Amino acid sequence: MKSFVKWFCGLLSVAAAAPSLQGAASAPAPPPDIRRDATVEAVQRVMPAVVNVRTETIVERHDPFENLLKEFWGPFYRQAGPETTYSLGSGVIIDEDGWVLTNFHVVNRATKVFVRTADGRELEAEPIVGTSLTDVALLRIKNPKREKFATIRFAGDDDLLLGETVIALGNPFGLGGSVSRGILSSKSRRPPAESEPLEVEDWLQTDAAINPGNSGGPLVNLRGELIGVNVAVYREGQGIGFAIPARRVSAALAEISSPEVLKSLWFGARVRPGSKPLTVSSVQSESPAGRAGLRAGDQILQLNDASPASFVEFNRQIAEAGTARTVSLTVQRGNERKQINLRLVRESDFFNSDLVEKKIGIEVEEVTPQLADALGLGDKRGVIINRVEPNSPAARAGLRKNMIITTVDGQVTWHSDSQPAPSYVPVAKALYGKKKGEQSQFGVIIPQRIGRYLQFQQATVTVSVR
Repeated sequence: MKSFVKWFCGLLSVAAAAPSLQGAASAPAPPPDIRRDATVEAVQRVMPAVVNVRTETIVERHDPFENLLKEFWGPFYRQAGPETTYSLGSGVIIDEDGWVLTNFHVVNRATKVFVRTADGRELEAEPIVGTSLTDVALLRIKNPKREKFATIRFAGDDDLLLGETVIALGNPFGLGGSVSRGILSSKSRRPPAESEPLEVEDWLQTDAAINPGNSGGPLVNLRGELIGVNVAVYREGQGIGFAIPARRVSAALAEISSPEVLKSLWFGARVRPGSKPLTVSSVQSESPAGRAGLRAGDQILQLNDASPASFVEFNRQIAEAGTARTVSLTVQRGNERKQINLRLVRESDFFNSDLVEKKIGIEVEEVTPQLADALGLGDKRGVIINRVEPNSPAARAGLRKNMIITTVDGQVTWHSDSQPAPSYVPVAKALYGKKKGEQSQFGVIIPQRIGRYLQFQQATVTVSVR
């Protein structure tokens, strides 16, 4: 009887609960938020990696009558102080340890660089290197706490659809994190060319609004992948903006994030950014990598028994090995797996001033701050020509003693604590791979003394290698 009562009471409780259970099952699901489309999803993925870039540049003012005034007024003469100029731009974090991609023209000649992250923090960054040839530069956020940052993914090389929706992110007019949407209006219009500055024909075109301050920010597709870096706007037109294609950016990054640039150590191989596994794109035959047996097309599976997380991490780990430790690479070549051991060498031990003299017939010396001060060169940087061999390629091209070489084939490098190589190293590197009769283009500063005063003219000189 007790069991019957218990069963009957249980039946009553189920019956009482049935209407509420039925009501819960039949309640309609909340409708999807129609505002949350592919554009919103892409922006939410990318925005944490986008930064605003602020630079400070100290400009020294030189009065042409400064020496005369000093002579007559002596201790009573007061020299005009330096001026500080400011500029704003954009960038995007490409490595979780704080490596920031931006335009070279955004940070060129900057004395200090700061980045503001999506969460509002302003952090100081160090310009590592960049080139005017590609207008790509790499910064490193000073990160003593070793925190990890949000990053952006790269789209595949040439993974572009004409007319697809694209999104430009950045810091237009210093307004902070901003988003504009458009379509991909045109792909690059000419094939890649070496040693030539990137121009409109090489860039992607979009009608997404790009304004001053957007430079260096990412242009992304609806998957939230970087397809380009915003670079310029066509002022005479409406809705005509440009971005450096991801393929060009990747090639530039492979160069400027190399051990040669990071630590002035000669590795001699380049890894294609964005490839999984990492793939070797080129190898210099006489370099440590070439002599150890590394080949273009090799897929890098392990570095010192660990899989590298990214191409930046790969280059950094090799650079940190320095000249003291052997680097062990496990690579896949076709169906064969190989073990390659190599040791890096200092660039300055190989790419020296003797190589420059051998190739074009000039003797060069680095313009140190002490030398610049002694010669009255101010903040001029580069290498100075001490001697020109008669009838050499340099002499025939018009290079003369006391000219200052600032660029070679458009390559410009910064000097920082992480890049201690002398200035003549980039000159020697540019000439190293040249064969007899090939040309290099030198950007030079020509000092001219007129009476008491020293004036400077800029020029470009083309030299054939012997």
